[in-house]
Amino acid sequence: MLGLMQRRELLISSIIVHAARHHGAGEVVSRRENGALVRTTYAEVELRARKLMGILAELGVKFGDRVATLAMNSDRHLELYYAISGMGAVCHTINPRLSMDDIGYILGHAEDGLLFVDPGFLPLAVGAAAKAPGVVRAIVVLGEEAEIKPGPPPPGVRLHAYETLLAQANIAPDWPVFDENTASGLCYTSGTTGRPKGVLYSHRSSLLHAFAVALPDVVGLRATSRVLPVVPMFHVNAWGLPYAAPMTGATLLMPGRQLDPVAVLHLINVERADVAVGVPTVWNALLAHMRATGERFDTLKRVMSGGAALPRALVEGFAELGVHAFQGWGMTETSPVVTLNAPKPATADQSGAVALDHACKQGRALFGADVRVLGGDGEVPWDGRTPGEVSCAGHWIASGYFRHESEILSRDGWLPTGDVGVIDANGYLKLTDRGKDLIKSGGEWISSIELENIAVSHPDVAEAAAIAVPDDKWGERPLVIVVPRTGKTPDPEAIRAWFAGRVAKYAMPDRVAIAEELPHGATGKVLKTELRRLYLAPTE
Repeated sequence: MLGLMQRRELLISSIIVHAARHHGAGEVVSRRENGALVRTTYAEVELRARKLMGILAELGVKFGDRVATLAMNSDRHLELYYAISGMGAVCHTINPRLSMDDIGYILGHAEDGLLFVDPGFLPLAVGAAAKAPGVVRAIVVLGEEAEIKPGPPPPGVRLHAYETLLAQANIAPDWPVFDENTASGLCYTSGTTGRPKGVLYSHRSSLLHAFAVALPDVVGLRATSRVLPVVPMFHVNAWGLPYAAPMTGATLLMPGRQLDPVAVLHLINVERADVAVGVPTVWNALLAHMRATGERFDTLKRVMSGGAALPRALVEGFAELGVHAFQGWGMTETSPVVTLNAPKPATADQSGAVALDHACKQGRALFGADVRVLGGDGEVPWDGRTPGEVSCAGHWIASGYFRHESEILSRDGWLPTGDVGVIDANGYLKLTDRGKDLIKSGGEWISSIELENIAVSHPDVAEAAAIAVPDDKWGERPLVIVVPRTGKTPDPEAIRAWFAGRVAKYAMPDRVAIAEELPHGATGKVLKTELRRLYLAPTE
């Protein structure tokens, strides 16, 4: 027997409809590229998003089409989030920190007919579109006509100003209704070897993830909250905050491109933020600035960190300023939040070194997702000591990659993450290593294989290996070790300069070391464990 309950599809558009109806005066505060703060409301965002649906249709967007964005956090980007998915198309957020080659590949692979860009990213967008000829029909600059910089677009690509299009648009009478399992968003990983892979979210998965993120033991949003997502909207949907904040009526504070400590602190204090969310790199820089200047937070109470392990020093530093710093864990394939470090009765009374050690764990699973650690004989004991491969499953966990035939799930439907970790008796996950030799710097993944391939393309290099070295600011930075070709004497700085333009700036190695040979195992593979022993060993 079925229950006698109404059936409503779990659609992303229902969030902004609710926000406009019940939190219509709720604010979205955005910093423009010129530094000016502009204000709008959820009622206005919903109205403009309905206008935008009509514009998208006029520009040829159909149900299921992918529409790309190359933009930072703003009210205009928020309008795109709702209009694109709301009409049944797919909002494809692209990381502007990727190389132009990768962005061009992503545009072509996703077949993005339209590309919406912040004014400052227009040259990048034009160059990337040229690398995907015949794919992008139009580029829309998120601003006024005056913000379109002169210069011809690629052949066959039209340029539009966002505000001009909106001024001429009619308001769509209502939001369409369709299956909640329809694709809503697309985000390509930057952390896998080889080309980026697309993770395709659904309306249902995104809504369920937003419900979980808003819970008290996660971000803990209320209608009176004022939340600053420093994490960009191209990073796994800003961890669900563009959905969770309107869902609860919380004020959204959008920082735009100004993510330096002075700008972030100004926005926090002037706009009375009580919670902020971002990667450790941002919080490290902010904490260093406040220590140097003696400034204080006026209203900030909580900082959520993710994208890389939360250092113990950050927890201590923010505590000294009266702010609780905590971390969550996940990945692009997990929407992203799977675990969050919030107290249980068994851990709530911890103090001192015990509490700090506990704060450095990735946390416990949210309802709607689950995590496990597997060893050779199945799931390992929850003893905080026995390591294994971390995998996860749940309502917002990917089952495959977009237009990619390989299977990514285990036979019983769990997603292996490539991470190694332990789980303690209270269910808290702690990552101890990575199964792959990826480097994570400032929340961005860097492929060691990509760095190695570029290094060996240099005419003076015979062999190369890339490893991660600890860094106080970025968490990790890449070190590239090269073996010269016979008769060659490569200069380390010249090798380092070889990477410029071949990888994103954040992936440039900080240092290149020259070695006579690399250690190899029996199968011919480079022994990176030995390289770490040699190059990361403490010096006397």
